[in-house]
Amino acid sequence: MRFGFMEDFRNPVRWRRPWPEFYRQIIDQVSRGEELGFDHVWLTEHHFTEDGYNPSIMTTAAAIAMRTSRIRIGSFIIIMPYQHPVLLAEEVANVDILSDGRFDLGVGQGYSHYEFESFCMNRSERGMRTREGTRLMQRLFTEDEVSFEGKFNKVEKARLSPKPVQQPHPPIWIGARGPKAITRAAEMGYHLMATIGPDPAPVYLDALAKSGRNPDEFNIAQLRMVYCAETEDQAWDECQDHLFHMLEFYQDILSEAKDADGDDKPLPVTKASDMRHSVLADHFMIGTPDQVAAKIERFQQEFRCTDFIMGTQFPGLDPARGTRALEMFAKEVMPRFRGA
Repeated sequence: MRFGFMEDFRNPVRWRRPWPEFYRQIIDQVSRGEELGFDHVWLTEHHFTEDGYNPSIMTTAAAIAMRTSRIRIGSFIIIMPYQHPVLLAEEVANVDILSDGRFDLGVGQGYSHYEFESFCMNRSERGMRTREGTRLMQRLFTEDEVSFEGKFNKVEKARLSPKPVQQPHPPIWIGARGPKAITRAAEMGYHLMATIGPDPAPVYLDALAKSGRNPDEFNIAQLRMVYCAETEDQAWDECQDHLFHMLEFYQDILSEAKDADGDDKPLPVTKASDMRHSVLADHFMIGTPDQVAAKIERFQQEFRCTDFIMGTQFPGLDPARGTRALEMFAKEVMPRFRGA
């Protein structure tokens, strides 16, 4: 099992740091993560948020590529409906070159009604836009010249130059939560990205087999919230307010989208201090290294996962604390699962 961590560059008003300083601190954190032996760093996007949730994945990916030499850099996820596939393919190729072939392309259809409304886009078209755009990019990566006319995109004799370092193209992942989207990811032959919720692996692996693909050749990434400290109380005290800020953000948009079972259920707590004594504590891996390791052991028994992704740098958390938590995980937890 490989290990990675998520960076979303969220800087809420309540804990705001000057933006240049904050971006430098997060990129320093990524560099330290590489030193610690993490396999991936994953970047994620949203738009029009008060906390500056990273709106430009490829820009930050390029910056990270120039500060690192080994760690892979991935998008979890780029929201495909908002992108022009040709321009995104060019950016992907550029980052793959700058990183010397270390980029993983993760895309998804998005779900925030605020974003689709601000972009004046029909959200019911998001799945079609994602499939069409991803297929067009794949053709640009692998063909010398592409002419294409779809429902949303049309190009004539388009040439992608330069091409990515990785051939035939960087690994392509699909972020999916609902059964239909999970099945389509398998049918299209892409790796799968999943978040908290029912394990998508059974549906995905079954669909891979039915489409004539070998499930052993595909990867499943699972994102979980992880935070290590010397004591359980210290871990919760340091991260609970920031984690609650994150949960409120997702609760709002997920409950409206209803992409997966349980999305419309309200949070079981009304304030941050109650989380550690609620059912949420069972879903988060927060505590001492031994406690976190025990939860990962149970996770491995219940979920299929090739790439474990940690959310540790919660919105507004002091990056020094986030880095310290990553260091503790890398030194005291990660070695127990290498090769698992």
